[in-house]
Amino acid sequence: MKNKKIIYIVGGIIIACMIGIIVFYNWGISASSSKDEEVIVTIEQGSTASQMLNTLEDAGLVNNKLCGQIFLKLNHYDRLQANTYVLNKNMSLSEIFSIIENPDFKYILSSKLTIKEGTTIPEVAESFAEILNISADEVIKQWDDQEYLQSLIEEYWFLDESILDKDILYPLEGYLYPETYYITEQEPDLKSMTKLALDMMDERLSEYKDDIEKLGWTPHQFLTFASIVERESLFDEDRPKIAGVFINRLNKDMLLQSDITVNYAWQRTGVDVSVSHTQIDSRYNTYKYTGLPVGPISTISKVTIEACIQYEHHDYYYFFAKEDGTVIYSRTYKEHQKIVEENKWY
Repeated sequence: MKNKKIIYIVGGIIIACMIGIIVFYNWGISASSSKDEEVIVTIEQGSTASQMLNTLEDAGLVNNKLCGQIFLKLNHYDRLQANTYVLNKNMSLSEIFSIIENPDFKYILSSKLTIKEGTTIPEVAESFAEILNISADEVIKQWDDQEYLQSLIEEYWFLDESILDKDILYPLEGYLYPETYYITEQEPDLKSMTKLALDMMDERLSEYKDDIEKLGWTPHQFLTFASIVERESLFDEDRPKIAGVFINRLNKDMLLQSDITVNYAWQRTGVDVSVSHTQIDSRYNTYKYTGLPVGPISTISKVTIEACIQYEHHDYYYFFAKEDGTVIYSRTYKEHQKIVEENKWY
């Protein structure tokens, strides 16, 4: 009787250990995350399955390497193919190795599109054009097609008829989210690539939808404001404060007098804005027209969006950036003039 009891106990321990091992193994080869997070992985020519496992582990796609090694012992992959893959942390090892054994074009990196923060549509169009093998002018022309723009207005909550205003230079200015996008299509087209950037803007901006409404602005107005802060700020820590300066000026019905909006109106760059430059009759010219410009003037980063939502409350109405990017704030025009005289570098 005593021996039977011992056998039951030992048997129970063995079963429990087996169950534990199975649970641990299944966890070890499962997805490393439940979140949708793309990871670019390059499998070099001639790599063994074991070497591939190391590469996947380095990319954060493996829960437990020992379990991964057991997985490879239990499953024989004879046709694993070298490629640069667009994988995801929500994929299990079984899914990943199936993709590497029988690659689908949708998981193979074809090209990479980078939209930089604070860039304008002509600059962004160059990045698209390079991948599509067409001219930047052709990209801009397609982005200006009224029927296409109307379809986008119907699809995205943050787009409205404002982008069709006759004084807008580029309808999609400020709406293409700055990010690096991985293109897996072998023959991508402009609309599919544009959708990637608009979908990302949808994802990023939706988080602040209520905050934008509380500010009393439409998404178009908010992005217009944020784009000015984006271009006026060299350092992240200045963005909330600079946003506060422009909010103060708007609340007082003062001209924003932002040099970068004047430059945008002229489609030029630089810091040497002359009096004659500020005379241009453009609704982007914040030296001539009160309130916000007619539309955004560049791409806008997440840090700037947050800085404009959580702008700093203060009593400054002026600021001046020194050559090293350091910003000096002032409350009165007289104080501002003195600061400019003492620190002007251009």
